[in-house]
Amino acid sequence: MIRVLIVDDSSFMRKSLTHILESDPAIQVAATAEDGESAVTVTKEIKPDVILLDIEMPVMDGLTALAHIMAECPTPVVMMSGLNKRDATIAIKALEYGAVDFIPKPSGVISYDIEVAAQVIREKVHAAAAITVFRRPLKVPDITVLHRVKKKRQPKEIVVIGASTGGPRAIIQILSEFPHRISPAVLIVQHMDQQFLITFVERLQWATSFDVTLAQDKEIIQPGHIYVAPGGCNTVIVQKGSDRQIELQEKTTESALTPSIDMAMTSAAAVYDKKVLGVLLTGMGSDGASGMNAIKDAGGSTLVEDESSCVIFGMPKAALDLGCVDTIVPLPAIARTIMEMV
Repeated sequence: MIRVLIVDDSSFMRKSLTHILESDPAIQVAATAEDGESAVTVTKEIKPDVILLDIEMPVMDGLTALAHIMAECPTPVVMMSGLNKRDATIAIKALEYGAVDFIPKPSGVISYDIEVAAQVIREKVHAAAAITVFRRPLKVPDITVLHRVKKKRQPKEIVVIGASTGGPRAIIQILSEFPHRISPAVLIVQHMDQQFLITFVERLQWATSFDVTLAQDKEIIQPGHIYVAPGGCNTVIVQKGSDRQIELQEKTTESALTPSIDMAMTSAAAVYDKKVLGVLLTGMGSDGASGMNAIKDAGGSTLVEDESSCVIFGMPKAALDLGCVDTIVPLPAIARTIMEMV
C-alpha cells in the first residue's frame, strides 16, 4: 500500500485528488494539508511514502516546503501545479530542490477537469514510491521565482460583492476582516427582502469601521464607502460627466431577481473597465455568473467562494462553469484575497 500526503490549498483539489488516488486499491491517502508549513509538520508525523505537493499556497509556498521536507524528512515528492505552463523555470527549480517529478494541472491552479490527468497522476505516484531519496542541506528558495510568475494586479476602484443564501453571515465576516481604511468603493448586492435590509445595514455598520449605507438613486460613488443595494429594484452604476453614480431601476420582469447581481456587475464593468473586482459568494441559482463574465471581458478581476465554505455552491459554480473566475478561496481567506487583488 502506497501512503500519500496531498498538499493543496484548494479543498476541491484535495477532494478530487483523494478520489483519483484511492480509486487505485494500491494507494491510500494517509492525510491532506492545505499549506506548506502544515505539509512539513504532517510529513514528520506520519512519514508518507509519497507527497503530492502544490506550489502556490498560503503560509509557506510549495518550493519552500519541499526544501524543508528534503532537509528534515526526505520523502519522494511529486510537485503538482498549474504554474509550469507559464514558466518552465518553476518545474526545473522544483527538481533542483529534490522533487522526483512534476505534474502540470490541466487548466491552472484549480483544475476542475483534473480527472483528465487521473491515470498520469496514479502512474507517477507509483513511480515515485519506488525511488529512494536522500537528505539535502536546507536551502530556502529565492521566493522571487514565485513572485515573478504571479499575475500583475491592476489597482481596483470598486469591488462588487454578490451573494444570496448564506450571504449575510459571509459578508459580515469579510467586512469585519478588512483593514480600517480601504481605497475602492464597495457595492454589496445581497438577495434579501427590503424589510430586512435596514437591519442588515445596521449590522454591517456595527461590525465595521466603514461608512455603510443603503444605496440611493443618483448618489455619487465615493472611495472607501460601502453601499448596499436596496430590495425591490436593481442597482446599477452609470457615468454622469466626471462622476460615477448609482442609479436605481425598476425590475423589468416579474421573474427577475432584485436586486440583480448580474446587472450591478455588468454596469460596473462598463463604467470602471479593468478597475473592478467582482466577488461572488454562496447562493442558489446563477445570478452573478454573467456579470462576472462581463467583468472578466472588461479586463477586471473575479473571485468566488470555495465550495468548502458555501452554504449553497450554486452561484460560484455557475461562474466557474463559464470559465470567468480568476481566484477561488474559502470564506476565511476572502477578505485577505480581496485586499491583495485590489
